[in-house]
Amino acid sequence: MTAVNQADVTAAAPPSDPVAPDRAPARPGLVLLALILVATVANLNLSVANVALPDIGTHFDASQTGLNLVAVGYSLGLAASVLWLGALGDHHGRKLMLLLGTALAVPACLAAAWAPSMTVLALARLAGGLAAGMAFPTTLALITALWSGPGRTRAIALWSGVGGAMAAVGPLAAGAVLEHFWWGSVFLVTLPLAVVAFALALWLVPAGVEETADPVDNVGGVLSVVMVGAVVLAINLVPEPGLLPRALALLAAGGVAGVLFVVRQRRAANPLYDLAVAGRRPFWVAAVAGIIVFGALMGAMYVGQQYLQDVLGYSTWEAGLSIVPAAVALVLVAPRSARLVESHGSRFTLLAGYWFCVAGFVAALLLWREGASYVEVGVAFVLIGVGVGLAGTPASRSLTSSVPVRRAGMASGTADLQRDLGGAIMQSVMGALLTAGYAWRYQREIAASGDGHLVTDEVAVQLQKSFTGATAVARRYPPYAEQIVTAARQSFDSGQRWALTAGLVAVLAGVALVWSAFPDRDQEAALLRSYQ
Repeated sequence: MTAVNQADVTAAAPPSDPVAPDRAPARPGLVLLALILVATVANLNLSVANVALPDIGTHFDASQTGLNLVAVGYSLGLAASVLWLGALGDHHGRKLMLLLGTALAVPACLAAAWAPSMTVLALARLAGGLAAGMAFPTTLALITALWSGPGRTRAIALWSGVGGAMAAVGPLAAGAVLEHFWWGSVFLVTLPLAVVAFALALWLVPAGVEETADPVDNVGGVLSVVMVGAVVLAINLVPEPGLLPRALALLAAGGVAGVLFVVRQRRAANPLYDLAVAGRRPFWVAAVAGIIVFGALMGAMYVGQQYLQDVLGYSTWEAGLSIVPAAVALVLVAPRSARLVESHGSRFTLLAGYWFCVAGFVAALLLWREGASYVEVGVAFVLIGVGVGLAGTPASRSLTSSVPVRRAGMASGTADLQRDLGGAIMQSVMGALLTAGYAWRYQREIAASGDGHLVTDEVAVQLQKSFTGATAVARRYPPYAEQIVTAARQSFDSGQRWALTAGLVAVLAGVALVWSAFPDRDQEAALLRSYQ
């Protein structure tokens, strides 16, 4: 590795004061518990929909694109709003944003549970993501403001590990509920936890810690919402027949908003997103690395839940249970990740996590076939869980250590973008490829069938739009049911392969980025000292 990048150090403009001593709040264990519980509400809501997607598709006769929008709606709302809401928390009060977001999660969950249509369900998921955008980034901002030194690294490790595990456990809780209740019940799982988290945060979390009186760049906030929201929606609409022009228009709108956002941040007296700080290597490389690794977890879970139920025929409970090994691996590995960061640096720990994720996607591509055993399914999930458990801590810690505490909202917002923008993009890309691969293969199956000439255009569209669409056709034509469902399983397998290959390529790109651009242990330490 080369010497410390002089531009990085110069941009930091280190003060002459010595680095502040380690700090922690009063009753640190209880405060951290309250913050983790608030984050858990957001993480559980992020993933509970995945296991219900087959039931939702059957109930509403939904297309694969509609299911993609329901799955990604929550992370879309969170990712689109998190930068703006993080800055608002820095200015108006982080505790206030924490409590507002936790409280507003309740009506959003209720609306999703009793949604009368796919449109209302997708909008309720979006509203839930906006509520999480108030609460979730604030948890990490408060950890950054209340702790420092190794204590902060350990707190972030627990926050990251438990948060990732809860996102993985969500399908298990949802699967258990679906065994006894209707599809909408999965959105009620977090309500008791939200009440407890709100009470603990109100009682324990201090207010007014290292906040700023600088005005918020609301114009930049609006541009950030349009930029992220338009791009993610466009990715989801690309594979839907007839919607390509709309998807391209959304991509163009997102691109224009992105350019205007950068121009605005360069000219604003108090920018929403400090581009000088964002340009620091420990910050931007960690941000991109986190987007990829957390997105890989969410994408694998999204594809995996449908594969387990549609192809392997698992019940909702069994499908949720299959995720548990990944959650256990995350919880066990995350504290050890903190020690690896302190002893070997963030770069080493990030790369270790990435190679486990690579192994997980390779295992999924090799083992996730029709008739795969529980062990074969679990191997891929465990490897990915270990990878995310290792990589999550250094990705978040590098962000929070690279910014002044008064701008903790920017760092925490970026850390949440790692999870939520990563999840939205990877689920969108993998979902789009799953949709395209499924439709392409089913079209071939129809053409190769001896009875293909009997399939009307209307039935062909129904067969090709999703697995649940094909099973609905199978129920209408019992003599051909086995043939239709077999073709649907084979088509899903093709789409799944496209999606998993995209996940593997993304993770390998992350390996290359971290290997070539992230500073080694000594460089990182010198840079972070200068940023103080």
